Amino acid sequence: MRRWTESVYCDAVKFSRMTRTRLVAGNWKMHGSRSANRALVEAILKGLPKDAAQCAICPPFPYLAEVAEQLRGSPVALGAQNVSEHAQGAHTGEVSAAMLKEMGCRYVIVGHSERRQVYGETDAQVAAKFAAVRQAGLTPILCVGETLAEREAGKTEDVVARQLGAVQFADGVLAYEPVWAIGTGRNATPEQAEAVHAFLRKRLKQDATILYGGSVKGQNAAAIFAMPDVDGGLIGGASLVAEDFLTILRAAGTKGK
Repeated sequence: MRRWTESVYCDAVKFSRMTRTRLVAGNWKMHGSRSANRALVEAILKGLPKDAAQCAICPPFPYLAEVAEQLRGSPVALGAQNVSEHAQGAHTGEVSAAMLKEMGCRYVIVGHSERRQVYGETDAQVAAKFAAVRQAGLTPILCVGETLAEREAGKTEDVVARQLGAVQFADGVLAYEPVWAIGTGRNATPEQAEAVHAFLRKRLKQDATILYGGSVKGQNAAAIFAMPDVDGGLIGGASLVAEDFLTILRAAGTKGK
C-alpha cells in the first residue's frame, strides 16, 4: 500500500507540473531603439527552440506597434510593461488596457518592483490595474517581492502574502521578484526562490503559473527552473541579448515539466 500511495503521489505531482504553463517573459524596461529592436526580435525568432516554453516580450510603449508587426504569425506574444487603472479620461501620459489590447498585447506587467519602489504604486493601485487588465481580456503578470530589509527582518512571507492578498487573483500569472536580487549583483539561490514559490502556490490554484524574476541569467536559469514550483521567468537585462534570452528559453523548455 505504501508503494502504491507514493506512486500515486508522484504521478499527481508530475501531472500538476505538466498542466502548468511554462512562460518566459522579457521585460525590456526603458531600453531599445527601432534598429536595435528589429535586430533583437529577428535573432529571437530565428533561434526560438522548437520545445521552448511560451515566450513573451515587453518593449517600451513607443515600440509596441513595430514589435507587434514583427511578431505577427510567430509563437512569441507581445506584452506591455505597465497600464493605467483607468479605462479612459483626462489622464495625461497614461495608457489604458483597451489600448494595449488594440495594439496586439496579450500580457501586461502590473506591480513591478520599480513601479512600487520608485513610483510609489500602492497595493490598491496595483489591484486596480490588475482588474483593468483582466476586464480588457488580457493576462496580467502580477509582481510581488520583498526588499532586503524586509527579508532580513523575516518578513518575506508577510510581504508577498499582503501583496497577493490585495488582488482578486484569477486568470493571471504571478511573478516573484525579490527586490534585493534585481540589478544588485546579489542572487537568490534556487532553494530560496523555491521556498517563496511554494509558499505562494498554497494560496493559488495548483495550475497557476508562477515565474521567478530575480536576475535570471543563462548561467543560473536551468537550476532555478528545475525547482518544482518555478514555472519560468520574468527576465530583465538578459532579455536584451538574444543569445542570453534564448539560453533561458531553452532552460525553461516544456520537457521534463
